[in-house]
Amino acid sequence: MTLRSCLSSCLCVVSMSPALAWADEPAASEDHDSPRWTLQIDPLTTYLGYVHLQVEYAVTDHVSVYAGPHARLFSPPGLDREDYIGLGAEVGVRAFPWGSAPQGAWVQARAVAARLMEGDDSAFGGYISGLVGYTWVLGDAFVLSGGAGAQYIHYTINGLGPQGVFPALHTALGVAF
Repeated sequence: MTLRSCLSSCLCVVSMSPALAWADEPAASEDHDSPRWTLQIDPLTTYLGYVHLQVEYAVTDHVSVYAGPHARLFSPPGLDREDYIGLGAEVGVRAFPWGSAPQGAWVQARAVAARLMEGDDSAFGGYISGLVGYTWVLGDAFVLSGGAGAQYIHYTINGLGPQGVFPALHTALGVAF
């Protein structure tokens, strides 16, 4: 299975998740007291050169979906400099077993697809991840989140960049509304 077909399958599952959730449970009520939306940035991946901005919506009390831009802009401090960039998008779905979306314990699947560029060359890159974690919404406004799991990365161009199975970590700071 190629990375492109694997990412396509993951994107299909992520895009169908809200429909599957709606079929099993009624939509969240309009007068829901807790926030349904979050806007988050991952400081750990930003430090590593991969900037993600996630806009998340709790479709139901058990499922949230998110999407946002993805950019690989620089090499991590302390590692060999690799002069390439990546621009694309990230999508994900989180399942909240205890029905408290977008806060509480979750299981997540995510996919990133990006166009990698180095000099005049370009290539397709991306990764898929599975994680477990927890999100706190403090004071109905401040978001703090963390998680861990595994990922398959194919983010290479001209011999630069990672490829293979690696640990996946998620850290996020943001706002809820």
